[in-house]
Amino acid sequence: MKITKGKQTRAQRVVLYGVESVGKSTFAAKFPRPLFLDIEQGTSHLDVDRCEINTWKQLTDALTEAKATDYKTIVVDSADWAERLCVEDLLATSKKTSIEDFGFGKGWVMVAERMSRMLSSIDQLIDAGKNVVMIAHSKIVRFEAPDALAAYDRYELKLSKQSSPLLKEFADELWFLRFKTKVSTSETGKGKGIGGKERILLTTHSAAYDAKTRSGLAEELPLEWASVAHLFEAVATPKHMVGWQARLAEHEGAVNQFLIGRGVLTSEQTWRDCAPEYLERVALRVDQFVNTAIEWRAANK
Repeated sequence: MKITKGKQTRAQRVVLYGVESVGKSTFAAKFPRPLFLDIEQGTSHLDVDRCEINTWKQLTDALTEAKATDYKTIVVDSADWAERLCVEDLLATSKKTSIEDFGFGKGWVMVAERMSRMLSSIDQLIDAGKNVVMIAHSKIVRFEAPDALAAYDRYELKLSKQSSPLLKEFADELWFLRFKTKVSTSETGKGKGIGGKERILLTTHSAAYDAKTRSGLAEELPLEWASVAHLFEAVATPKHMVGWQARLAEHEGAVNQFLIGRGVLTSEQTWRDCAPEYLERVALRVDQFVNTAIEWRAANK
């Protein structure tokens, strides 16, 4: 019996889903060295490497072949369109014209079994050190919890009820992307939505949407690469770093967000991109700098 201790660093399984036009593919393009398996063929506006996918076999073959490439992230765009290809392939191989031809619910169970095998095959990419990002659309569904007094609307993955739980279980990180809005109530009691331009990333489950994180991320983050970059960068362990560098790496998220907020960095940069003379000044007072960054992030959530 082999026993290991402590945290282990490995590639991540990430599911990004959200509302229309929030920038799911654009955000996925910021992951380290991404290759898009472009099922929707909707990445033409992005400067990325892509492989156009038109059939279920092309998708499963591409996932197998990607292991031998030097890409660091494989992006499936999107999971709900992948399920669509799965349905088309199942119908073609079974000589059926409709998913309902299999009998009540049986067709969707067969689709879910295929989707499960596809997700299991992704482990070979994780073992090879490649992050896997699954993009998905969202839908609003009516939900009635067993302990709730009334049903309510919530966002969910735009997949069948059989496949959706598989994708959520698959994910190390399940992030819901949306525009941030507030409701203003008039004197007559009528609500009006305001804002809607700021894009945010949500990491924790709520009644309104599904989300989860295994990395201790804050519940709500700006939809910027700097918010999550530290999860995917190959950061040297503290024993191989100078003391001040280890302190910055330990609080990567807060430090990056603080520097972006101060205008020192752009949203696609990290503290490692700072000018050498700036980092020299930080090194002289690193504890004070980190504490300031933590306080700034807490005040600007």
